Amino acid sequence: MHHFAYRNGVLHCENVSLEAVARELGTPAYVYSDATLRRHYRVLADAFANRNTLIAFAVKANSNIGVLATLASEGAGADVVSGGEMLRALEAGIPASRIVFSGVAKTVEEMKLGLERGIHQFNVESMPELLRLSRVAEEMGKRVPIAFRVNPHVEAGGHAHISTGSAEHKFGIAWHEAETFFEEASRLPGIDPVGIAVHIGSQIMRVEPMRAAWEKVVALTRRLRDRGFAISRLDLGGGLGVPYKDGDDPDSPTIYARTAREALGDLDVQLIFEPGRLIAGNAGVLISKVEYIKERDGRTFVILDAGMNDLLRPALYNAHHDILPVRIPEMGATRSAVDLVGPICESTDRFAKDRPMPPLKEGDLVAFMTAGAYGATLSSQYNSRPLVAEALVRGDAWAIVRRRPTFDEMIALERAPDWITRG
Repeated sequence: MHHFAYRNGVLHCENVSLEAVARELGTPAYVYSDATLRRHYRVLADAFANRNTLIAFAVKANSNIGVLATLASEGAGADVVSGGEMLRALEAGIPASRIVFSGVAKTVEEMKLGLERGIHQFNVESMPELLRLSRVAEEMGKRVPIAFRVNPHVEAGGHAHISTGSAEHKFGIAWHEAETFFEEASRLPGIDPVGIAVHIGSQIMRVEPMRAAWEKVVALTRRLRDRGFAISRLDLGGGLGVPYKDGDDPDSPTIYARTAREALGDLDVQLIFEPGRLIAGNAGVLISKVEYIKERDGRTFVILDAGMNDLLRPALYNAHHDILPVRIPEMGATRSAVDLVGPICESTDRFAKDRPMPPLKEGDLVAFMTAGAYGATLSSQYNSRPLVAEALVRGDAWAIVRRRPTFDEMIALERAPDWITRG
């Protein structure tokens, strides 16, 4: 469910017209719904009521401070994969005690930051990382709770670029080495091995692969406990999909929660989940303006002011986004196949090919739906285009939560070397 709908012929976010946002903020611009973010968090939290559960929002999905602060006010934690994401989560009001640090390449500086702030746990993904974390913790006089991210060798389907659970992927430790890793960790100074983490991929439409992974993790937990290891936390990852187009019908958070309960049985542990797309995906849209309509060789190109630097998913994953005109088409308007493209000097800067669309003209606004996750976070300044602006709507009010930088701000960190004389 989301809070985007046509009212009086114009697409609204909650009670705010997207035309009104575009007039003030300009385009391209992301617009997020406070009500959708809160509802999705609450649905998941309610599904795990009466269990010791930490819902750690995956900051990589949407790292805007306004979005994170909204979720923090609901009690969300954060799953982070960099020191910058950790600082964003803290700035937004998420307590360090509710932050989980994942990722395969944590630096010494990032480890120190997490230890200084007292985060909930580190998810460790290799022996070199474990040894480094032990050294850093010992030098700082700290003891750090860790979970090992294990690779359960479970294939989840979906695009190859967002699958993470098989032997060919860089994530996690090998399944057959898990017990050896716990033995080594128990001997290292500064390390408190308290958990197991698993995450098999993203945009998974059915819970069966997750169940298979979770059941393997539960069995591993029981074996480790039988050997005296005090496993008190299971990080079951995220990855449940959202509908991007008609026909997409992912399992619901209720099914997700029921499956987790069934897989766990009577195992007494803290549950940690890392949803990102599930909470933020259809809480956001990207507004763009039609710059030109170009006819050539029997094709019609709708050239937009948004480019792959603003929304990378179609170029990166061949991902689908529904694209709606902000002003509702006239009744019975004929749809024709067009290519929707951006201004970037790359052939991959194409959002849709042969997409049936109602008539569009220069100056019209369109909205890319389900763009709240992996949209703004993947944006860049390629072609020296400014980072896209972002707004957050609550009821009939809205606020700019990231303004578009000026050209001077874009180049403020650059300079020509002193030996170059410029006329």
